[in-house]
Order: sequence, then structure tokens, then C-alpha cells
Amino acid sequence: MHIPVLKTELIHSLNILPEGTYVDCTGGGGGHAQAVLDKLTSGRLIILDRDPEAFDRLNGLFGSDPRVTIVQENFRYLQETLDKLGIIAVDGLYADFGVSSFQLTEAERGFSFRKDGELDMRMDTTDSESAKDVVNKYSQELLEEIIYRYGEERFFKRIAGAIVQRRGIKPFISTLDLAAVVKSAVPAKFQKPGLHPATQTFQAIRIHVNQELVAVEALLRQIEQLVKPDGRVAFISFHSLEDRLVKNYLQRYASPCECPPEFPVCNCGKVATFKVLTRKPVSPSAQELKDNPLSRSAKLRAAVRI
Repeated sequence: MHIPVLKTELIHSLNILPEGTYVDCTGGGGGHAQAVLDKLTSGRLIILDRDPEAFDRLNGLFGSDPRVTIVQENFRYLQETLDKLGIIAVDGLYADFGVSSFQLTEAERGFSFRKDGELDMRMDTTDSESAKDVVNKYSQELLEEIIYRYGEERFFKRIAGAIVQRRGIKPFISTLDLAAVVKSAVPAKFQKPGLHPATQTFQAIRIHVNQELVAVEALLRQIEQLVKPDGRVAFISFHSLEDRLVKNYLQRYASPCECPPEFPVCNCGKVATFKVLTRKPVSPSAQELKDNPLSRSAKLRAAVRI
């Protein structure tokens, strides 16, 4: 069952205008979109999702609602999408950067190390490169870089070496096969209870396959141009790499000066364009953690255009 993460907190941070225009950058299961629509009267909601299955699901949920436009597209191309729709600026936009519960629970999508399925991990199944290509074709050095950079995995060298050694005998096909090899490469004394040793490696490969951080940064670069004065933005992240990008961009937009610290007087001419609404990221409540353990790493940051 799909449970939208931090739904109440997200809606509160957006301060939705009943007649406003909003963008859901990551439609997924439609939980956040429904919560926004509950607040809209004559407003409009644009929903994006790069996943063809999610696009079909969202059409089934909202396709008959005249307030809703659903687009199968990567949110990194939000500016182009809104241009095609004739929308110059919006009253708010939001994104949930997590993998949807549908992607995790469908074994054939290849996202989960707990369900056996073909190694895939593509959010857009029309993309050419899958996780199977990465683990079977990339050099050990490149695998090390991916696992270290996107997984922040301390045993990245051991894991990459184990992958290369094993694929020399038999190529990887399934998720559980890869998960077992990764687990074997992590020393037992460093395996944490309740956390599968393959968690960070699977995260790293997924981020690389889908170019997720590239997309997140591309979206963040566009919000100054796309959000109206007093409009709100909100972003839900699930790991430190995404959250750090969101935090840094919002702080940069909120800063009135970019001069080096040694400059006695500001002469950069920069003007703050956003006010950060979340001094610290908002985390799930104890009740939400109880109801939905998958929300445990979620963090929400929000800002208002000035």
C-alpha cells in the first residue's frame, strides 16, 4: 500500500492557495497530489513522473479531474514542460525524491535487495542502461567511485572487487544474487542489525542509473525562475546527498551576499530570492514512524519566494 511520507507537514509548508497553480514533480502513488487537490478549488495541479507505470497509475487516479495535467517527464526538464503548457510561473512546487513503494515492492523492477528480480533499477524503463549493465560491464575503478560517491559506503573497494571477481565466473542477473555478493564483502563485525549490508551499494547503483542527483540539482537551479513571489517550494529527501543539495541551494538563494568573508563591504549586488522556512529539516513524527517505518530517513525542507 502506498503511504505518502510527511503528507501533513508538506501541505502545511506549501500554504496552498485554493485558486493557485502547483507542480508535483514526483507523482508516484498520488498521495501527495490528492492532499494538494483537497485544498484546491479552481486551482491547477501539474503532475510529473518519469516512470511509465506511475504515469498510467496517475492517469487512472486523476485523469478525469479537469484541474489536473499529468506529464510523463523527468522533473529535471520542468522548465521545458511548463513552457509547453503555457505556464510562466507557479504558486508552489514540491518533490519527494524517494523511490516509490510500488517500485520497491514490484520485484521485477529490480530496486529491492529483499525481493528477487532482474537487476534493473530504472525509474524510466525506456532508458537504455540498467543496473545489470553497470555491475557487469563497468571497470572496478568506476564501480568503486560510484559506490563511494553515491552510497558513502566505507567498504567500497572490497565490494567493487567482489563484484568484479564474481562476474568473471558468472554475470549478475538477479537482485538477490548481487545482494549476497555485497553482503559477503562486508566484514561481519561491521554489519549492523536491521540494516542490510547491501543498502548503500544498491542506493549508489540506483542513483547512478537514474542520474538522480543530476536531476535534483537541475530542478533546484530552476526554482528562482519558476516560482511566483510568496510561492512555496518543499522537498523531501531520503539520504544525505539529496538533502545536502537542497540545503545548500536554499541557503544560497536566501543569502543576500556572496562576497568573500574578507571583503569589508558587500559589492556583489546579490539579492535574496527565497526565505528558508525550515531552520532544521522536518522529520517524521513518532506516530508516522510507527505507521510507516519506510519514512524513517525522510527530511523535508521548505522555502518561500521573496
